[in-house]
Amino acid sequence: MTYIACVTPPERLDEPVHWFAFSGGRLLACAGEDGVELPLARTLAELGVEALRTQYLGTLRGRHCFSAEVAHDAPAPQGMAWQGLRRVFGQIDELEYALAGRAIQIMEWDRTHQYCGVCATPTVARSRERVRACPACGHLVYPRLAPAVMMLVRRGRELLLGRSPHFQPGVYSALAGFVDPGESLEACVAREVMEEVGVTVRNLRYFGSQSWPFPHSLMIAFFADYAGGDIVPQPEEIEDAQWFDVDALPDLPMAISISRWLIDAAVREIRG
Repeated sequence: MTYIACVTPPERLDEPVHWFAFSGGRLLACAGEDGVELPLARTLAELGVEALRTQYLGTLRGRHCFSAEVAHDAPAPQGMAWQGLRRVFGQIDELEYALAGRAIQIMEWDRTHQYCGVCATPTVARSRERVRACPACGHLVYPRLAPAVMMLVRRGRELLLGRSPHFQPGVYSALAGFVDPGESLEACVAREVMEEVGVTVRNLRYFGSQSWPFPHSLMIAFFADYAGGDIVPQPEEIEDAQWFDVDALPDLPMAISISRWLIDAAVREIRG
């Protein structure tokens, strides 16, 4: 048994539950034998933590799970600490990490939609689906998801990598951009590559996707072959972009990201 999503919490809790509690975007975790562990308790109050609001997530390996928003200045209980999601990658198992990403997105959606965006009436959560509803005008707000494409352009043994001014010094990655309303993923790939570096692509191949909860994106990754044009970085968006041979790559994104998975897969295929 793995993860089963659910919206309606049980009427009674007879055993401790997993808490995905966040303060200022940081997850509450405690030290364990093999990394960090999620708090287990029937309520956060048992741990000495006051939740501003909670959301039921479902069950993970048969144990109930909740997300919670905690005040930004709340101290962590003794033996625990508030830690960024990127920092705990690899320290909790993959299922727990994926659920932590889901939890922070649901918590943030709930936090930012307490009032109707149409008439400012306080919204209410429905019990059978993940939605906040306005009792005055009927406006419904579901959790937000922002799709973005990522594309690794290949030219023989070379990969087209770029760096944003916001990256860590020396780090290059695959190109990426958000999908516009009414745009297909394929059209977005072509547009973003042209806008960011001034080249055209062909032969798109789907690679995979990743939920990216920073704060609420879905990354959809593709391989693409170079078709033509010279690299012209987009001002203010791309600090630098170059062709790199697979045996002379620059510093790459962290292992947590689909951009790294995409690059590593291309390198294995080319070298193989």
